[in-house]
Amino acid sequence: MVRVLGMLAAIALTAFCWGVYGPVLHFGREAMHSPLRPFVCVGAAYFLIAVLIPLLLLARGGERGTWTTRGVVWSMLAGTAGSLGALGVILALHFGGKPIYVMPLVFGGAPVVNTLLTATMNSAYDQLKAPFLAGLLLVVTGAVTVLVFKPQPVAHAAAPVAAAEAEPASAPVAPHTAATRAESFVAVLLSAALAMFSWGAYGPVLHRGQAAMGGSRLRPLLCIGVAYFLIAVLVPLALLAPLGDAGNWSLKGSVWSLGAGSLGALGALGTILAFACGGKPFTVMPVVFGVAPVLNTLATIAFAHTPLSAVSPFFLAGMLVVAVGAATVLAFGPRAHAPPKPA
Repeated sequence: MVRVLGMLAAIALTAFCWGVYGPVLHFGREAMHSPLRPFVCVGAAYFLIAVLIPLLLLARGGERGTWTTRGVVWSMLAGTAGSLGALGVILALHFGGKPIYVMPLVFGGAPVVNTLLTATMNSAYDQLKAPFLAGLLLVVTGAVTVLVFKPQPVAHAAAPVAAAEAEPASAPVAPHTAATRAESFVAVLLSAALAMFSWGAYGPVLHRGQAAMGGSRLRPLLCIGVAYFLIAVLVPLALLAPLGDAGNWSLKGSVWSLGAGSLGALGALGTILAFACGGKPFTVMPVVFGVAPVLNTLATIAFAHTPLSAVSPFFLAGMLVVAVGAATVLAFGPRAHAPPKPA
């Protein structure tokens, strides 16, 4: 019972942190007008929480598990997947996406990727039955509904009048506006897909790394922090000048972005603790990804002061369909094959 309660508490921690992650990161990106600078802050937060603190605790001793090459490699791959997922979210927001629909898309598709990858790693494709495929269909249908009925910004009544006074009525509309919007929409979708596939692979890969290190909690977290530092700190800092990043370092943007990175690191810790309490990727991750979009929507409405009138009932229905599909994938997803009974 204690292990079950511990697993539920760890899942709740992860779902909360990752549910609030998108809106917090959105404020950091907007304040710095850059996709790379908030990424650096996210990596710095991971370095502080997932590298320095585990190193200090490991130096005191008493942590179970051992360092193994296999465990380090798998855990570093998990950190790579996590950092690429964070980059995908930042790019989706940079290209004009909003957390209120970007994050449900990511969290809706990630459990599908998680389950399929788990089936591949456990050689359990023969367990993909009709209910599981129906769950995949529900996730796709809900994701499309979320995209079509995503909340739109409410225009102020005075804005059109001011615009009309500022420009003549005969001012031509730029012919490339529709094409630009289409390109931005595709960029948002591709960025969300990067986050979806990366975070979908996160759980199974991390579980392999933790198992290979004897169930250690701190060692996999430390490897994740190192991977984040390499990919989310060193690489973006090196690319700021070559890419001509026009953003700026601001206190407000840095604080929000560091907060997002801290939430991500605590979510990673919650995932590790859930696995340490006996949870498996095909159960832990779909539950996290099912609860997180609801928290994301509530946080976005609260932080951005989005009026409830801007949230369509069809959008909420799409989120519900995504959650039902994720739950169906969870309930009927493939499991590892049981070991053969002795003769």
